[in-house]
Amino acid sequence: MKKIILSLLVMGSVMISCKDSNMKIDKAQYSGKDVSGEASIIRNKETKSAELHIQSSGKWILYAGSSVEDIDFSKPVAEGEGSGTFSLNVPDSIRTYFQLVTPEGKAILAERHLPMTGGYNFRDLGGIKTSDGKYIKWGKIFRSDDLHTLTDDDLNYLSSISLVSIVDFRSPDEIKRSPDRLPASVKTDYAYSITPGNLLAAKSLTDLKESQMDSAMMEMNVLLVSDTSCVNKYKDFFTLLQEEKDVPLMFHCSAGKDRTGMGAALVLFALGVDENTIIDDYLSSNTYLGDKYAQYIAQNPNLKPLFQVKKDFLMAGIDQIKKDHGSVENYLTDVLGVDIQKFREKYLY
Repeated sequence: MKKIILSLLVMGSVMISCKDSNMKIDKAQYSGKDVSGEASIIRNKETKSAELHIQSSGKWILYAGSSVEDIDFSKPVAEGEGSGTFSLNVPDSIRTYFQLVTPEGKAILAERHLPMTGGYNFRDLGGIKTSDGKYIKWGKIFRSDDLHTLTDDDLNYLSSISLVSIVDFRSPDEIKRSPDRLPASVKTDYAYSITPGNLLAAKSLTDLKESQMDSAMMEMNVLLVSDTSCVNKYKDFFTLLQEEKDVPLMFHCSAGKDRTGMGAALVLFALGVDENTIIDDYLSSNTYLGDKYAQYIAQNPNLKPLFQVKKDFLMAGIDQIKKDHGSVENYLTDVLGVDIQKFREKYLY
């Protein structure tokens, strides 16, 4: 009996030892069970302080670094067991990347929504999972709304990402009226103006009902992917993304929801993200832009579609692509000049 008990204790000790060894790591990675959906990094918009939000029933360890490649595995910035919100002692003036390690799986984390004091819809496409189980690399492709109200602290924060290129989809008048404020790291601000036939400007917006406004927004999204001028700008955009010297890259318009929203959707399609996830990412602009346009919507409720996004808006453009080209992948390859295989090799873990 004593031998049996001793054997069980030894086996238990071995199992614990093996479990602990699964917590060790020396290179940032995604592996094992997908735990990326169980944790997120949230940065305060004003203070830029960071917190880990985690839903877990077991032990976990969190490491940090100034880049994914430079995460320090010699000392964790946080460790614990179970769910909760945990303050992280990391610099507030620069961006930090994290490695989450649990006995079941590992994931790379960073804040998806960048904490811009002078902006609203700033996001990293990193960390989004693809249909074949890969993940978009963090710190490579960013989307945002306008940049002219960014603070000096915002610009310093963006410089820590080492952004190289900015793509501005706004019209020449928008650019002249509110020129970009750029981080010091940016080498080129590309004015790839997308003005789909000045569709909305040609209508008497205040006379339109909400349903009519919805139809106008759907029509605009069709033009984004079919109007020759618009298509050529998206083609130029993808040319930059396929050049190593032009990345990390941020693309934006005024709200970061329509011209930028379609651009982001096309990038996610190119990287193999499923359509439902792409739609969810598109719709999240409503969350981030709520404060920015609340006053306008209150004063002009019939113009609400101008300041939000709906699934039907994006799908009008995507359905047009499928109708004209058979699939979004055909459109990306044949019209926008995207080498899908190389694109995924470049931007996926």
